[in-house]
This record gives sequence, C-alpha cells and structure tokens, in this order.
Amino acid sequence: MCTGKCSRIIAYTLYPMVLLSIICNIVLFFPDLSAKYVKEQHITGEVMYMGGLIGGGLLVFMSALSIHLTGEHGCCANRLGMFLSILFAALGAAGAVYSFIAAFLGLTNGPLCKSETGDCNMTYLTDYKSWAKCSEPKNVVLFNTALFMTLLIASCLQGLLCAMQIINGLAGTLFGTCDKKEVR
Repeated sequence: MCTGKCSRIIAYTLYPMVLLSIICNIVLFFPDLSAKYVKEQHITGEVMYMGGLIGGGLLVFMSALSIHLTGEHGCCANRLGMFLSILFAALGAAGAVYSFIAAFLGLTNGPLCKSETGDCNMTYLTDYKSWAKCSEPKNVVLFNTALFMTLLIASCLQGLLCAMQIINGLAGTLFGTCDKKEVR
C-alpha cells in the first residue's frame, strides 16, 4: 500500500474519534444533563483536566490534519511532509496518552455525588449496590463510567493509529511516497 494512501486512511479514522473525544468531555461537564453542577463546581477534577478536549481532541486533530495533508498530492506528499507527519503523529500520541491518563484517573477516582450523608466521592466501579447511595446527580456513576470508558477506548485507538503513522511516516521518509499514478 502507498504511504500516502495509508496516511489518508489513518487521518479519516482519527477524525471521528477526535469528535467523539470532544463530545464525551463536554458532556462530562453536565451530569444529569444540567449546568447546575458546573455552576456549583461539583464535578471531578478529572473532568476539569479536559483530556478528551485537549488531548484526544485538539492535539490529535492537529496530528490528523497533518497526516491527512501528507496523504494528499501536492506540497506535503513528499519525504519532508512524511517526516513532519512523524512529528505530528508523536504529538497526537502524546495527546492520546494525556486523554488516557485523565480518563483512567476519572474511572479510578469516581464521580462526585451527593448522598443522604452529605457529599461523597465514589471510588468504586464493581460494587453496583453502592451506586444507589448517590442521590444526586441521578445515575452519575453510570454516566461517568460510560463516558470515561469511551474516552479510554478512543484514546487507545488514537494512540495506536498515531503509532502506525509514525511507522508509515518513517517508511515514507526513507523510501519516498507514491507520487506516480497507479495503473489500473
């Protein structure tokens, strides 16, 4: 497969995951789909790290855009463009790692919730019976678990794709890109 075509496939695969990461991070700010908890600053610090928005979103988007440009015919589809795609893919991988760490911490530390005994920090994932102790926001443990798990999976895939582009970019830098038209 041509290194340029491989770059395009990687970029096209990264774009929806960037959007998914951004959406998940924004939605995490609104447990129970209410802005009340943001105003009261009653959301976990891991949401405030904005791993999905900054890491899995902005940094991976910049990487995907660079990777996409190296796959197109024109100014960036050459050895220098492929070398630069290695650097941008490394930036994207770093963003994916940041998103992964923020999501992992969000899962392990659990959400903030209000219960009959006052505020509590939910630090459990497998004790489903204790989830009922959270009276407000409603279903916050399931809400946070689902969104942080989605961010975790997306960041793993983003990191894998960026690593693939590093290898693809190295091949394109060393051996050149496929600038010739393919004969059918």
